[in-house]
Amino acid sequence: MSTTAHTRLHFAEHGEGVPVLAVHGWTPDHRLMTGCLEPVFAQRPGYRRLYPDLPGMGKSPAPESVASSDDVLAALEAFVDEHIGTEPFLLIGESYGGYLSRAIACARPQQVLGLGLICPIGAIVPRAERDVPPHTVVVSDPELIASLSGPDTDFAEIAVVQDAESLRRFREDVAPGLALTDTAAVERIGRRWELSTSPEARGRFERPTLILTGRQDSSTGYADVYRLLDDYPRASFAILDRAGHNLQIEQPRLFAALVGEWLDRVSE
Repeated sequence: MSTTAHTRLHFAEHGEGVPVLAVHGWTPDHRLMTGCLEPVFAQRPGYRRLYPDLPGMGKSPAPESVASSDDVLAALEAFVDEHIGTEPFLLIGESYGGYLSRAIACARPQQVLGLGLICPIGAIVPRAERDVPPHTVVVSDPELIASLSGPDTDFAEIAVVQDAESLRRFREDVAPGLALTDTAAVERIGRRWELSTSPEARGRFERPTLILTGRQDSSTGYADVYRLLDDYPRASFAILDRAGHNLQIEQPRLFAALVGEWLDRVSE
């Protein structure tokens, strides 16, 4: 556990070496990140991976004092201060976690060695105003979808690749965190969901960056994310076909290859 003035962040930790902070998206928990990143780092020793649960998600509580994304960001910044300190580190964020990670990277450009963004929220934060494609199913298994019930129905609502392997990964990486969500806390935070200062208002981030987006991502899309590129001059920007908001599940081989190439650039 990590204790801060805002909340206590539950986290998982693996390995030793250069710190890597991985921040999950809105309402899953740290397993969203361990599921896709641990297979990559299993082939790359020398990294200490830190996977916190954000306040109100997973096993991290959210007291009444956590009432906005500013408060969530402050808790995450405090986590960095406590567990990483002033040591240089890598930062990876998915969706809402990518939004927070942009803010940390732009605020700590000399400490963050590299930034990885997976289906991040882009230049437009409010959901209703985003430029996103309609939900499209590229790979379909009608019998599989017809058999779903309970929490599994969330899979059908977002999945672009609706096959048995994607469902297995959803059940392992996404669904367990969703089941632990503190609904009242996320509703409270959601009422002040936009950061009071946009991440890039803190400055450009000029170190190696990877931005992965899904061509069929109906949640955060790719168009609004592309608008961020001027503030990330060392960014590789990829739009992957056959990929929605669960890009890391639906395109695992491309995901691993691109993350690996980013790690190579950072290590240079």
